[in-house]
Amino acid sequence: MDKTPVANRKNIVIAGNRNAGKSTLFNKLIGYERSIVSDIAGTTTDPVWKASEIIGFGPVRIVDTAGIDDVGELGAQRIKKSEEEMQEADLIVYVINISEIKALSEISSITENIKQKYASKEVIFLLNKCDLLSIEILKDAKLRFPDFIFSSDKDENSYEKLLSKIVERLKNTEEERNLLDGMLKAGDTALLVVPIDTEAPKGRLILPQVQLIRVCLDNGIKVVVCRDEELEETLSEIKKINLVITDSKVFEKVGKIVSKDIKITSFSILFARQKGDIKEFLRAAKKINDLKDGDRILISESCTHTVSHEDIGQVVIPNLIKKKTSKKLEFDFSYGKTLPEDISKYSLIIQCGGCMMTRNNMLNRIYKAKENNIPITNYGVVLAYLKGVFERAVY
Repeated sequence: MDKTPVANRKNIVIAGNRNAGKSTLFNKLIGYERSIVSDIAGTTTDPVWKASEIIGFGPVRIVDTAGIDDVGELGAQRIKKSEEEMQEADLIVYVINISEIKALSEISSITENIKQKYASKEVIFLLNKCDLLSIEILKDAKLRFPDFIFSSDKDENSYEKLLSKIVERLKNTEEERNLLDGMLKAGDTALLVVPIDTEAPKGRLILPQVQLIRVCLDNGIKVVVCRDEELEETLSEIKKINLVITDSKVFEKVGKIVSKDIKITSFSILFARQKGDIKEFLRAAKKINDLKDGDRILISESCTHTVSHEDIGQVVIPNLIKKKTSKKLEFDFSYGKTLPEDISKYSLIIQCGGCMMTRNNMLNRIYKAKENNIPITNYGVVLAYLKGVFERAVY
């Protein structure tokens, strides 16, 4: 359970106003007290998350958030973080303290607003602290909101109902496509080309390489791994290779060595197919030809790491684009789970492969770029385009 990458987990985000009971629910879902619980409004100041497993579904990431009714300058920042988590969610559990509601019509107003704002999300509404209501009001509420969960700290049955509804709703969420969907089948052989350079972590493979190997094993696909230095020798020894999957930075070298009758692609392109909009990425890569002097390009990564002279995002891609276009271009770099708030100044966004991102994360970035009429592509697609193997490497 703990070994499942965050990118392969469904995101459950617990949201609502301050003092609605979010942290109590979070602690109950993860099985121990991680979030501080008190009667003081605003106890949770930043999102807190835990990798967990929901029986009947599988690995999830559960997030506790600050109240979206927080106040003051710091409160506004906390609300922003909570809303960012909700945008990245696969499922939102929205908690309402029903004991603070003056009229049941308020609940309709709150829930309609959330449904509209997060129309693409699965949302469960939980009316909490029901033990503080009169029997008559509670009965009326249950008639008006039959699909909601009615909960209190004293009612274990309501927790079981919530778990059942979470499993039901998560099964409605979109499944990520297999990384090799439509490219290989059981019995085929994949050759993975893994350069060992200054960026390669000592003693281990990076996550995309590990995930590709596991996908091959899960689907009965034979997998061979070699460095780019041994590629020619390996090709001569293996009778049949159906697909060569390479690190993007050695695309050009691999393209020259592998015969035209063998398909090639990259780890990054496979993740682009799985998590993003590959058609948009392909279209956007061609926009490199339209860049003009003074244009700004955003290189966006979902995780942070130290930078070397071989860094693919900060060094290799900018240098290749400058060489191809001969233009005076400006490059900015961003890291983390969201794009910068203002992206209007950019002529192109180049996103990392996204091995640490969920499909939701990636699609949110693509949506924001399209909303601002900015082409967005990814590392693997750009490198295939810049290194002359574009037509061979994308399917």
